[in-house]
Amino acid sequence: MSFRGLSTLSVHGGEARRKPENVLTTPIYQTATYPFSRMAERLAYNEGKLSRLTYGRYGNPTQRAAEEKLAALEGGEDALLFASGMAAITTTFLTFLSQGDHLLFVDQCYWQTRTFATELLPRLGVEVGFVPRWAPGEVEAAVRANTKVIFAEVPTNPHLHVPDLRELAGVARECGAVLIVDSTMASPINLRPLELGADVVIHSATKYLGGHNDLLAGAAVSDAETIEKIKATRDYLGGIPDPHGAYLLIRGIKTLAVRVRHQNQAAQRIAEFLEGRPEVRRVYYPGLPSHPHHHIAVKQLSGFGGVVSFELEADAETTSRFLDALKLPYMASSFGGVESLVEQSALTSFCKFTPKERAELGIAESLVRLSVGLEDPEDLIADLAQALEEAFRS
Repeated sequence: MSFRGLSTLSVHGGEARRKPENVLTTPIYQTATYPFSRMAERLAYNEGKLSRLTYGRYGNPTQRAAEEKLAALEGGEDALLFASGMAAITTTFLTFLSQGDHLLFVDQCYWQTRTFATELLPRLGVEVGFVPRWAPGEVEAAVRANTKVIFAEVPTNPHLHVPDLRELAGVARECGAVLIVDSTMASPINLRPLELGADVVIHSATKYLGGHNDLLAGAAVSDAETIEKIKATRDYLGGIPDPHGAYLLIRGIKTLAVRVRHQNQAAQRIAEFLEGRPEVRRVYYPGLPSHPHHHIAVKQLSGFGGVVSFELEADAETTSRFLDALKLPYMASSFGGVESLVEQSALTSFCKFTPKERAELGIAESLVRLSVGLEDPEDLIADLAQALEEAFRS
């Protein structure tokens, strides 16, 4: 029987109904290698007559269960798990890019992804270009004859822009490029990029997929042939997760749908609250009609996510006082977990950028990124209100 509901897929997708020893949850296979019983078995494996695991860098049963669950959730044929989101992105880039190729970034992206692309890839002879802000027609105009990969985050970090994936997929098909979409901010509950024409979906599984701020992992989902290519690169780069991390990821995904739907609703209420406050200059949230890509978001996303970014009518010092006055969110650089987290982006994720570089990227000193957790939205709103009053008192 085939199931389509995302809550059902979160719980049951990709997992065998009957497991070893009749256990309910997928076991942790804590092993680094897999012995052969005799040389005849080894030779059969060498000749391709036997398919089995041999060494931990090439796979693990717990890891495989997590991969199959992710493939089911994203509607892909197969998936790969990595040690981190950055391992997933860099390994995928290196699979499809060679000397002389061109990588095109669309809109904003995670700063470490950008740094990898601008500092390491050029040393390998890869050209990197940027479309700073997505707009109809601009991506097509930026494509070159040697463009091999088009990359986009949906939504972007930290301003939550929503590039049109159908347009990007059309451009990628026309020029023969691979469209890679980082869908970490959305999760499979809010967006399934493969259905809109993406070739590969990337996740930092540390965020919504894990959901509890207690693991590091990354993932890539695609068709079976593409995943086999990426796996060959992962096998020699070695960015694999440990079995316990894979187990935690499976456990986290089982509550993904219910968590994300709560965070969608809470973030919408918080964004609307912040937009009505005089201390707030601007709110970035795709669920608000004021967001520049709201018209795309309502067609492309089934939920607007649990991250709200906003600028205060303040300088850096007053913004820092606001963060210090908050009682519920922790001051930390991540998102997607059960605890609400908050950061002043210019002084955290973008602290190594020059003021000029931050200005070019739209990172104001008063920009705050709030990752909404599972607390009651009424409590978070009350906390935000008292912190605003405290910061702007003097």
